[in-house]
Amino acid sequence: MSRLHLKHQALKKKEAAGTPGEDELEPITRPKSLERIVKEQIDESVEEYRRSNKALFLSALTAGLDLGFSLLVIGVLYTMFSEKLSVEVMQVVLALAYPIGFIFVILGRSALFTEHTTLAVLPVLNGRESLKDLARIWGIIYGGNLIGGYIIGAAIAFIGPRLGLVTYGTLEEIAKHLIDYSAPLILVSAILAGWLMGLVSWLATSSKETIARIVIVIIVTGVIGLGGLHHSIVGSIEVFAGMLSSGSITISDYLITQLWSTIGNIIGGVFFVSILKYQVAQD
Repeated sequence: MSRLHLKHQALKKKEAAGTPGEDELEPITRPKSLERIVKEQIDESVEEYRRSNKALFLSALTAGLDLGFSLLVIGVLYTMFSEKLSVEVMQVVLALAYPIGFIFVILGRSALFTEHTTLAVLPVLNGRESLKDLARIWGIIYGGNLIGGYIIGAAIAFIGPRLGLVTYGTLEEIAKHLIDYSAPLILVSAILAGWLMGLVSWLATSSKETIARIVIVIIVTGVIGLGGLHHSIVGSIEVFAGMLSSGSITISDYLITQLWSTIGNIIGGVFFVSILKYQVAQD
């Protein structure tokens, strides 16, 4: 039995006996301990495993829809200011808009695949869930995110140019920023993005206040936007909308980018966050 599991049992006994738990002993301004974060993330993830397939899918669908607002705001800002601002300033402006969809998703407690590449692995490492269950939860969340993204991406591609919010050229440029790279580059970029998304869930659990969580989401996902890193769900929406808006972007472009983005996000979240931090918590 791992030392971390023994700590969890001791904490439960203290709580049952009326002894103050770790959260009660820690000052409100002090970050949670590593063991406490791992325990809370495992407990939170197990709750997701216990949800019905329908509830999990609807939550994932909502997340995919909500993330589309990042593309909408980025597209509007790019359409308005791309010819008025330098490339460097424009990149910063778009990076500040990138976190909007993530704020909706994470604070709204919707199921996002790139969060669960980290969260859903922890109960497997802890022995409370199996690899088969992990594949099920990943598949449902990933599918729901993609379908929600297709819906909002198609809506933006159809309504945006007709309302004068974005142009077809803007959607094409946003998509090309993701597809114009080799597979190895996309993979490494996606690993970094998956690593950062794993840190979002980790740091959000560590913080105790909503404002602090919002700041964390803005900072970390803003780095993804600033670096133009490949996020498998937001990137899916961006490339899909670009494909609908431009004949120069093909389904092959979408599938190749999506494949390597997904693989990279999984590696980044699972290895660089879940496995490493779980092992540190046990030592």
